[in-house]
Amino acid sequence: MNIAAAAGTQASGSARKGDAGAWLAVAAGIIGSFMATLDISIVNAALPTIQGEVGASGTEGTWISTAYLVAEIVMIPLTGWFVRTLGLRNFLLVCALMFTAFSVVCGLSSTLTMMIIGRVGQGLAGGALIPTALTIVATRLPPAQQTTGTALFGMTVIMGPVLGPLLGGWLTENVSWHYAFFINVPICAGLVALLLLGLPHEKANWPGLLDADWLGIYGLAAGLGGLTVVLEEGQRERWFESSEINLLSLLSLTGFIALLVGQFRKRAPVIRLSLLLQRSFGAVFVMVMAVGMILFGVMYMIPQFLAMIAGYNTEQAGYVLLLAGLPTLLLMPMMPKLLDTVDVRILVIVGLCCFAAACFVNLWLSADTVGTHFVAGQLLQGCGLAFAMMALNQAAISSVPAELAGDASGLFNAGRNLGGSVGLALISTFQERRMSFHTEMIGSAVTANSPRAQEYLHGLTAQLQSSGGGEAALQAGARLGRLVQQQALVMTYGDLFWIFGVIVVCTIPLAFLLKPLPKGTHLAMH
Repeated sequence: MNIAAAAGTQASGSARKGDAGAWLAVAAGIIGSFMATLDISIVNAALPTIQGEVGASGTEGTWISTAYLVAEIVMIPLTGWFVRTLGLRNFLLVCALMFTAFSVVCGLSSTLTMMIIGRVGQGLAGGALIPTALTIVATRLPPAQQTTGTALFGMTVIMGPVLGPLLGGWLTENVSWHYAFFINVPICAGLVALLLLGLPHEKANWPGLLDADWLGIYGLAAGLGGLTVVLEEGQRERWFESSEINLLSLLSLTGFIALLVGQFRKRAPVIRLSLLLQRSFGAVFVMVMAVGMILFGVMYMIPQFLAMIAGYNTEQAGYVLLLAGLPTLLLMPMMPKLLDTVDVRILVIVGLCCFAAACFVNLWLSADTVGTHFVAGQLLQGCGLAFAMMALNQAAISSVPAELAGDASGLFNAGRNLGGSVGLALISTFQERRMSFHTEMIGSAVTANSPRAQEYLHGLTAQLQSSGGGEAALQAGARLGRLVQQQALVMTYGDLFWIFGVIVVCTIPLAFLLKPLPKGTHLAMH
């Protein structure tokens, strides 16, 4: 099936332009995906405040973020099946109303349990809003305008996580953390209006519920849910030394086995994993996982580094992260033309090279590093997101038949979020290990018998004594210890940027597996 015919029929009957209803539908999809991606990170800035108000410890508080991500990753691949069963408009209306209701639950939360229930509900609804945006672009717009729709969608995926910490930090500092959730209410009201105006009503296929691939549905929920929690909590629980991690790993394994069995038992499995075996789409999936690792990993590392080394607050760090959105805003108007005229493989390679360069320019961190040091890396990352993410969106849409667009979109977006979980797990694991390594290496060179250490301690002790400090020798030793820890932390972050850069470089050859798209028919799916 050629998507030109499908999109032309559904959008406007014209092969050239989509009608107002089609663009209203696209606007609804873009707003929904932006809201869902924004809420991945908007609570990060407010997390310390929220933890105090709901009575959660630091470890327990991480579940406020993890609960959303786990629920979202589980829902994203299920979206295609829900759309086929309930109809696109019905399903999105339910999700928009759910997202609103659970956002209010989060905003009113006074206990950790209530907050986690709200975040799970938000994640389930938000997970559906992300892939359906790309599905609307693929099915409601004609080929000549799909590149514009793809570029707009790509921008929301990029800007949502980037703006989240800044918006959350600003609301927490100037209004209240509750409004990080209440802000969704008016946006959802507008989303519902756009859905009613832009999407036609489709009859639900209720008998399809009885004949559903329930084994596959269980497999997706258990497999992806268990794997995400293992990746998020593994290092904190000492990996397989923990009975909880062992149990979740077993649950994840049985889930993936059930998902594979469902592929052969049902003519219409809940999601078609066979798409991953296609050369072009399989390459897209791996590369978008790498993009997700950079997107979520670097967004986590920079604020942490600036807070611990430079003493930045969350709002100040948010402005540094915001720099990555500037190239996207500048490049977005050019992307449709570039996608139509430049080989998609070239755009992907350029984007991935920008990602690698963004990591490598941050290798030379020091204890004097401040936000301005990250400007070049953030601008390079913004260029990488603009080129790679939008080109990979294009390649994902174009590499599968139109009737499988929902499955492809679900896998694409699940791959990005799963990559984010893998990236955060790598940071957690390597940060602890490299921190210990560098502390030992520096400590072995700065012993009590080291001439340079003795010189530093004597000078610092004399300085403290002259300023009237009591127990100057002990204070000098403690200050030296903090200095060693600080230098070890700086070197650890340099190692992490190097690891992420190497991972991106290793995925660049996969771009050559993508299918070149014929000029003028980039969005045709055969």
